[in-house]
Amino acid sequence: MRVVFFEDERATQLAPIALTRPVFELLCGCFSMRERALRSLKPSAWGALVRSELRDVVREEHPRASINDPIGLRDGPTLLVNGRWLFDAESIAQASADNVGVVGDQIAWLRIEPIEAQLLDEDNWVEVIPQIAHSRAAKVEATGVMISYPWDLIAANRTQLTLDFSNHFTADTVAPQHVAILGDQDMVSIDPTAEIDPYVVLDSRTGPIRIEAGARVQSFTRIEGPCFIGSGTKLFRALVREGCSIGPVCRVGGEIEESIIHGYANKYHEGFLGHSYVCPWVNIGAMSTTSDLKNDYSTVTVPLQGTPVDSGSSKVGSFIGDHAKISINSMFNTGSSVGVMAMVLPGGPLLPRFVPSFSVIWFGVLQDAWPLDRSIESARIAMSRRGMELTTAQESLLRHLHDQTAPRRAETVSKAAARVAARERRGRR
Repeated sequence: MRVVFFEDERATQLAPIALTRPVFELLCGCFSMRERALRSLKPSAWGALVRSELRDVVREEHPRASINDPIGLRDGPTLLVNGRWLFDAESIAQASADNVGVVGDQIAWLRIEPIEAQLLDEDNWVEVIPQIAHSRAAKVEATGVMISYPWDLIAANRTQLTLDFSNHFTADTVAPQHVAILGDQDMVSIDPTAEIDPYVVLDSRTGPIRIEAGARVQSFTRIEGPCFIGSGTKLFRALVREGCSIGPVCRVGGEIEESIIHGYANKYHEGFLGHSYVCPWVNIGAMSTTSDLKNDYSTVTVPLQGTPVDSGSSKVGSFIGDHAKISINSMFNTGSSVGVMAMVLPGGPLLPRFVPSFSVIWFGVLQDAWPLDRSIESARIAMSRRGMELTTAQESLLRHLHDQTAPRRAETVSKAAARVAARERRGRR
């Protein structure tokens, strides 16, 4: 059977970390939702229904998949899977033509027949899929987690790491004798091509640890499970606390706790990162730190796209979009949202909690956009340093997002300028 992942009307709630990718490509545990589902289901073919601005980028990344092609769904039965749902194989095994899997009032999965697929086209599937689901006689309560906001990924990560380890990995390699393992060695899985230096501690007493191919762990690093270290990642004298996923080709040092680093990101130096999600091509300068707990221990409100949303959690760090550049000594407040291609130069005072996409922080003050062409050239250089290329489709998406986010950016910068002017007037009195 064909599997098609779809984005629903709540996908935009996962900004800024989903501005440049479909929600099913976000990392939680050891895999993205798409990777986890394809590993388990092994479908004959797969496809996706995504936001229009993402179509070309997704087609480029997955040339064999059917992207935004509802007509192709008319060839046979198709299993539709919500991209925000953390896939659970046992739940989805119940799918039939007569039911729909739900988490609360949200669709997790839905099997549609060719005659139903005729109702879909590239412009209406967000509205039509719920209509088809509503017509089903039976609703099955789906197990697994529905991700509604970025902090939900952090909250689910520890459990998902343990599930992924038990479902997809075994301790089929023996750690080098010079590596100290605290806890059960069967809870540690190391790819044979990973390099681990002497004086490394792997602590599996709090959960499993998986280290992928080509990873390099430098001396005096401590890793606490549950934890996932992606392929080609290098850890430099790092303290990796419980509940971390560090995707492929990252450079990481300092202290990290309960955080997800999606991949191709640098946090090489000292500084604390906690309860945060960091997107690809982000560079975090030395001694930069994220606060993840308020002094009064109250729940944290996060300004997503500038709109305050109560997370319901007292432990929330920062959510940093693709290609953001963070200078040395940057201090992020609890529950910060940093947009795509934001430029934080230099650090110093506690930063604004909402940094719009393509904006600039200069000595703690929010200002208008860094020149877009200059930012794109920087992205091109950064990607080439890791053997990657900024494609035409990716550049077009960035330019589209620059235009799309312009009104909110202008509004936020204007308010910031007004606050600065008010402070200066008070200072002159």
